Amino acid sequence: SISRDLVNWTFEGDPVLPDALGTIFSGSAVVDKDNTAGFGAGAIVAMYTSAARSQTQSLAYSVDNGKTFVKYAGNPVLVSNTPDFRDPHVFWNEEIGKWNMILAEGQHMKIYTSHNLKEWTFESDFGEGYGCHGGVWECPDLLNMGDRWLLICNINPGGPFGGSATQYFVGSFDGRKFVCEDTPGEIKWMDWGKDHYATVTFSNAPDGRHVAMPWMSNWQYAGQVPTRQYRSANGLPRDLGLFTYRGESYCSVKPSPEVLRAFRDKPSRKLADACRIDVKLRGNATITLSNAKGECVVMTYDVANETFSMDRSKSGDTAFSADFAVGTNAPTRGRIRQLQIFVDKSSIEVFDADGKMAMSNIVFPSSPYTSLVVNGGKARVYELR
Repeated sequence: SISRDLVNWTFEGDPVLPDALGTIFSGSAVVDKDNTAGFGAGAIVAMYTSAARSQTQSLAYSVDNGKTFVKYAGNPVLVSNTPDFRDPHVFWNEEIGKWNMILAEGQHMKIYTSHNLKEWTFESDFGEGYGCHGGVWECPDLLNMGDRWLLICNINPGGPFGGSATQYFVGSFDGRKFVCEDTPGEIKWMDWGKDHYATVTFSNAPDGRHVAMPWMSNWQYAGQVPTRQYRSANGLPRDLGLFTYRGESYCSVKPSPEVLRAFRDKPSRKLADACRIDVKLRGNATITLSNAKGECVVMTYDVANETFSMDRSKSGDTAFSADFAVGTNAPTRGRIRQLQIFVDKSSIEVFDADGKMAMSNIVFPSSPYTSLVVNGGKARVYELR
């Protein structure tokens, strides 16, 4: 799919289809501007997991700006005896003059280097003793944030409220080894909702930004959600950064500017099926969305305890899974002055405007929420353009 604004997308078909090596699992794509792989200068090279009885890594390349892809005749380019060996994320590392790849194997990450995207040299492992190990590690990412690096690790199960979630680590990276500055065993979650997983970023985004898109569901109930014509959606694009709180580094998460520009400049007097709600907080606050049938979502901000929570137990249809009607609670890392709440027909995504907290949850009301009550703040509603 292609987009000029990260909001409106055009489906362009399925250029990479399953073959004898297996079905197609997650991966990444890069522009090989210097023709290191020999497919042509400026070729788009995709590296992905071929998943069958074993999981191997394969290449496909495009010389028409990504419209069509040709599978590399030498696939697979990387193999392993480990059952869970997948989701390669590739990027060019200018500091070492090579390609880097990070991929997930079991409950750790493996880091490789290459001159040509075809032949890979193993450099190091990361993961033992760090973070959450409640399930399989998946969909890794490694981002240069300036003076530090951010390693993204999606995990299933093991999330803070059950099922799948996205954790991260902050540290240094020399092109061969990632050294984590976090305390061993410390867990940092990128999003404190139930429905934020498989987060991946765009390489070479404009202005050096790190733009991420998550999958907005949870493997505890992804196959049982009461939807028609679709099974799940992506979360809103979000820009990642770093901030410091009490001497420790954390990942900041803000809705991408393109998302904000998708809404009208002047506020509306009522809720719409899809809208943005900006809430300026005076202190402790309770925000309630509800409809005429009594279905509601209650959000609570506690200044003293530095927490934000969301209760979707009465949000609508919750009976399809015993794991769904669970409240979610997030640390705010200091005081929140303004919330940005994005409401769609079946999702609520909440951000601290300063980026210190994000929470993504899906909901299934029988009719749209039409009532907004805010105690402890002032709200403005903005409709889509």
